[in-house]
Amino acid sequence: MAALIQAIRGMNDILPPASNQWHALEALLIRLVSSYGYQEMRLPLLEKTELFHRSIGEVTDIVEKEMYTFADRNGDSLTLRPEGTAGCVRAALEHGLLYNQIQRLWYLGPMFRHERPQRGRYRQFQQLGVEAFGMAGPEIDAELILLTSRFWQTLGITEHLELQLNSLGSAAARVEYRKQLVTYFTAHATELDEDSQRRLTTNPLRILDSKNPALQSLIANAPTLLNHLDPESEQHFTALRNLLDKAQVPYTLNQRLVRGLDYYNKTVFEWVSTDKGAQNTVCAGGRYDGLVEQLGGQTTPAIGFALGLERLLYLWTKPEEATVDVYLLTLGEAARQESLVLAEKIRTNIPQLRLLTDCSGAGVKSQFKRADKSGAKIALVLGEDELKQQTITVKYLREEQPQQTIPWNDLTDYLMRHVW
Repeated sequence: MAALIQAIRGMNDILPPASNQWHALEALLIRLVSSYGYQEMRLPLLEKTELFHRSIGEVTDIVEKEMYTFADRNGDSLTLRPEGTAGCVRAALEHGLLYNQIQRLWYLGPMFRHERPQRGRYRQFQQLGVEAFGMAGPEIDAELILLTSRFWQTLGITEHLELQLNSLGSAAARVEYRKQLVTYFTAHATELDEDSQRRLTTNPLRILDSKNPALQSLIANAPTLLNHLDPESEQHFTALRNLLDKAQVPYTLNQRLVRGLDYYNKTVFEWVSTDKGAQNTVCAGGRYDGLVEQLGGQTTPAIGFALGLERLLYLWTKPEEATVDVYLLTLGEAARQESLVLAEKIRTNIPQLRLLTDCSGAGVKSQFKRADKSGAKIALVLGEDELKQQTITVKYLREEQPQQTIPWNDLTDYLMRHVW
């Protein structure tokens, strides 16, 4: 016997009935984001590697350690997308969506990062991304945060999440702040771990995001960016906070929140789970006003967020529902053949009905066990007697109601009244 081939570590199969919950979650998120006027963009899984080097940053963890990059047969360097914003900007520029235009876009699908798999962190993971282009004011920042807040309200998980907020200011303000950070951490270089010592010369702001417990006291005493904001960024952040206060959206100021990608400026935010352990960021985003120009376009204000579906599913458990309304049992070869034709007529007349036909040829007892397990409300039984009389037997599986015999011609009307 040949050896079984297993899935790649960190790339998981989603099986029924769990796939039903995925469908329900995706449908809910799509409905809500569409209700705010955002439109879907479908992006390729593969992009040129240069796209992520130019957008995410050469010295970020993603580019340095986590991307799935390879040379294709033409010798081009390609990368499985580790995040969606860069691809969305690339597509919007390529197809002329951004010049003097306002765009509200969303996308949904898998991302890929070569990380150590653990609960809530996988090498292939699903994200909903939402991006808005052409709006510079704090109102669009607030809209996206309000949209995410509505997600949690609709899912009934608001109590499990905390909004953390910060501002990174302008690029010029960060240059000055970076100098102060380097001075501060250089004076404490012997206390830094190896990763932070490397970041000290490449990306010192990322030291603030370190999860090393031994560094937390040192980080807590570091200079804060909010005290070094440029006036325009400070005004923008104050206006955003006023909007959130007016909308009664509670938040916590987290002056160590810097995000892991180089393209962010001004507003950054994260929704953090309060009860799910280390991998606790469920949704994160912020402004990236310089990214469009960085990728070859005109200067364009932009903001977006990404939401991890796997982590969200840890917080939300949808009540399990039956996936079948009606289960059609058959007794005998002739009945099995006729049942397929009858089932198609029912599906044509009632397209929304979930009808499962038992094609196994098993005995009636086994078929009834499967019918009961399916969660169907009723079972339809087609045997030799019913076939001769062109009737069908209706048996209720969830209610105490008498068994009935219904003519084929009356079946659609009966199912419409009693099932759907």
